[in-house]
Amino acid sequence: MCDAIVAEYVDEIFATPTSPDEWKRVADKFAQRWNFPHCCGAIDGKHIAIKKPANSASRFYNYKGFCSIILLAVVDSEYKFMWVSVGAEGSCSDAGLFNRSSLEPALRNGTLGFPDPEPLPRDDRCTSFFLVGDDAFPLRSYMVKPYPHHNLDREQRIFNYRCSRARRVVENAFGILACRFRCLLTTLQTTHANARKITKACLVLHNMIRDRFPRLQNAELDDDIGGNFVPGAWRNAGELAEMEEAARAPRATRDGKMLRVYLENYCCSEAGSVPWQDAAIDMDLRH
Repeated sequence: MCDAIVAEYVDEIFATPTSPDEWKRVADKFAQRWNFPHCCGAIDGKHIAIKKPANSASRFYNYKGFCSIILLAVVDSEYKFMWVSVGAEGSCSDAGLFNRSSLEPALRNGTLGFPDPEPLPRDDRCTSFFLVGDDAFPLRSYMVKPYPHHNLDREQRIFNYRCSRARRVVENAFGILACRFRCLLTTLQTTHANARKITKACLVLHNMIRDRFPRLQNAELDDDIGGNFVPGAWRNAGELAEMEEAARAPRATRDGKMLRVYLENYCCSEAGSVPWQDAAIDMDLRH
């Protein structure tokens, strides 16, 4: 059944953008909905719990203490999966899996189809397009992540707030996926190969539902009301095991650092600020 679902619908429902125009439409929706321009997707990893495969030693045993396969995904602004890698052994790290994927060299070599750099809204300096991720991913000219959460000045806090609004989309997508297909909240009592098939079928059906019924389950998502983060009901639906990185984050490149600083300055400028960001930071400091 899972093979049939994927074979029938994957080409129709699950298409990674390939041209600059397609990626530009994704980035425009991130700018409109989450106020973070030039963002072409949010990336993160999630553990799918499985029973221990035979003769696998500790390859599937993750640092959280259970056996799993990893779903690494890039999500658009409307919680749809655009690119996924399913089935890596649970002992892998986010950074290691990303570096071994087909996505990393495509981003690094500029063959993924991102648009050429252009000015941010109401700005005059060409800035590259990028993905957003958490601290497990490398800071590059094609990958932006928040500053580490210690000794931050006000401008860095504002940037982290703005960046996190876009990055949370992938967490919410995982939440919708698991709430809709609740087998992903438990341990899949099947083989490694069948666990991959089940996960892929769930991803295809998720995208189909988001296409045909885009407002379904939106009430359960995280919200941002007047700059205040309101956790969605999906966070209480079960023990979701999103992938966290225990090891040190990969070393940042000079271009990645420069891009993050420029975006920080832009988010704090008259051209790129949003009216509620200062109140949101003040609220965060009070708590």
